[in-house]
Amino acid sequence: MNESYSMNHTVHQFQQLIASYTGKLLREHFGKGPESVLVSIGGRYITIYLRNFLASSERILLQQEHVMIINQMRDKLMQMVNPEIIGYIHQLTGVKPSEIYYDWALHNQSGMITIICPDYLDQELELREDYYGKEELERAVLLISQQAQKPPEQLYSCEMNNRILLFVREGILVPIEKEFIRLGHGELLKEVKRNLDKNLLCNCEGFELILNRPVLDVFVDWNYELDKSIIVIVTGNPKTTKS
Repeated sequence: MNESYSMNHTVHQFQQLIASYTGKLLREHFGKGPESVLVSIGGRYITIYLRNFLASSERILLQQEHVMIINQMRDKLMQMVNPEIIGYIHQLTGVKPSEIYYDWALHNQSGMITIICPDYLDQELELREDYYGKEELERAVLLISQQAQKPPEQLYSCEMNNRILLFVREGILVPIEKEFIRLGHGELLKEVKRNLDKNLLCNCEGFELILNRPVLDVFVDWNYELDKSIIVIVTGNPKTTKS
């Protein structure tokens, strides 16, 4: 941990700095930035939740159902954005992120950037690993993973805050998928896997029943080299029961 960060910045300031930097960076590259950026930090993880993030040209493409074109354009831009985010966090904290993931919920005009660091950003930045409904939710994720491809060899989950859940799956690829990647079809495979996983996750009523909260957004991404995948679920306020 960078001592200058520890002395000069509170966690809240750290979150604000990353949010401000990310918003400006996306505006520079995309021509339009998100209206709001919510940063959550815990342990080795950072999630950056983007809301109302859709350019006018993308809106037209979305109306014409050209989702793949939007994703391809964004992938190209994120190849430039990701190194800058990693560099900024490294400069700010002294810890260089080792992994970065991103995904979009275009119809909700939202997005999520997820960052994993090799070391704890701060020992005091605790996340909730024993959150309510953990066993049931992990069981649901394992079942969905099995339906889509195969159960992960390892599964880790935590609650970043009272609205954001993070799942990290390792050992998720099957041999035929590895062959697709070797042949250079990794991006097409990711598009197919993302659609399949997100459809299964979004249609799983068990999440809302377990949490007693509505699921607002679901994000999924992969790192093929590490055979690793992340799922981020954003929930709303608890449901109230009528008396």
